[in-house]
Amino acid sequence: MIGAMKALAFTGGDWVIYILVLCSILTVAIIVERSVLFSREKKEILSLKDAFERFVSQGFAESAAAGFKDSPCLPARVLTEAVAKAPEGIYVVEETLANATQREKRRLEHRMIIINTLGNNAVYIGLFGTVLGVIKAFKDLSLAGGGGAEVVMQGLSEALVATATGLMVAIPCVIAYNYFQKAIREITAESDAMARLYLAKLKTDAKR
Repeated sequence: MIGAMKALAFTGGDWVIYILVLCSILTVAIIVERSVLFSREKKEILSLKDAFERFVSQGFAESAAAGFKDSPCLPARVLTEAVAKAPEGIYVVEETLANATQREKRRLEHRMIIINTLGNNAVYIGLFGTVLGVIKAFKDLSLAGGGGAEVVMQGLSEALVATATGLMVAIPCVIAYNYFQKAIREITAESDAMARLYLAKLKTDAKR
């Protein structure tokens, strides 16, 4: 076991860089996919918000829900379920809104854990590659008959590439994760506002 670990250490950190490159490709794919999703969500919400508020104020929430039941955005999915439960009472509607919102929020958070994990750990993966590179550099120094300083400096410079690559992966991940979390909060806030409007209308009608 120890011998295998030593053999791994002496191979250097080049293979770690390849892993980070693969992680960066995965990260770009997820960021693009999530960006398209959130952009579509926001556009759908803008087109639905005014229409739903107008229909609710006029007492035609069921018609509004039927009009956007096929919409992919979070508020449309949540409110469609809630409106369908209206005949069962306000309490059922409230529970439906809460449960549907949590489920749809998880849908928006899909694959976010990958971005978050890479954002928190890519630097450490790169640092691991750098440590392996430093170990290899000193091993090469011990084997070099002459020009030891040049061998070490070259090895160290190559080893630091792993840390730089880790930073290149981690920084976009952190930025993207924070941006997407903000987008999720904004989308759920819009959905909650529309849900409160619908509940207020139901409670007002129930008192009549």
